[in-house]
Amino acid sequence: MPDGTQDAIETLHAMLDAAGSIVAFTGAGISTESGVPDFRSAGSPWMVNKPIPFEAFVKSREARAEAWRRKFAMDDHYAGATPNAGHRALARLVGQGRAPAIITQNIDGLHQASGVPDAQVIELHGNGTYATCLGCGRRHELAEIRPAFEATGEPPDCGACGGPVKSATISFGQAMPQDKMIRAQQLALEAELFLVLGSSLVVYPAATLPVIAKRREATLIIVNREPTELDAIADLVVRAEIGAALGPLAG
Repeated sequence: MPDGTQDAIETLHAMLDAAGSIVAFTGAGISTESGVPDFRSAGSPWMVNKPIPFEAFVKSREARAEAWRRKFAMDDHYAGATPNAGHRALARLVGQGRAPAIITQNIDGLHQASGVPDAQVIELHGNGTYATCLGCGRRHELAEIRPAFEATGEPPDCGACGGPVKSATISFGQAMPQDKMIRAQQLALEAELFLVLGSSLVVYPAATLPVIAKRREATLIIVNREPTELDAIADLVVRAEIGAALGPLAG
């Protein structure tokens, strides 16, 4: 561990202990520690299985079939992923009533798997563990979709309305869920301490949330292996694995 990192982790724990309302904002870095590949690392399987843009998905049945092929190929890369110490530490803060919710850019459902109620996970980029109909919004389970797709190669249609069924993630070119973004912004405004975990803070508008919190005089802590553009305004920057930084809080 680099010089000063342990001191920074101890400071992190002291600041968390002293805070009343903690809002956590998580990015890919918390889930890579569980074996989930990120988008930007060299050799990432996402480079081979790039998500199909939303416009193409809507317009072409062939594009929808290719999107589902890539979706299931990516699922196989992290099928055994489970919550790590970072996820469990956040779940404990939520369970203690010290964190009203977790805002996440991740689509893997690991916060819910760690025990955080779905209503307290704000998924800005959707969720890849199920699918929805683009027509009527009906939920569809992947366990039902995959066998049929692998048998026929045909993309799924909704049994209720006939509309195209898509993974419940937000694709490139697809509008972000405004209700979730509004809720995230409100939490940022109300936070006493805003905790960024494993985000490069380069994807907007999500990356504005730490700025909103800081402008309202919240304490801003960034835990990330690499520098971010917002390090200069943070009250504390910790260069460490999230599991190492938060593990002692996981219980």
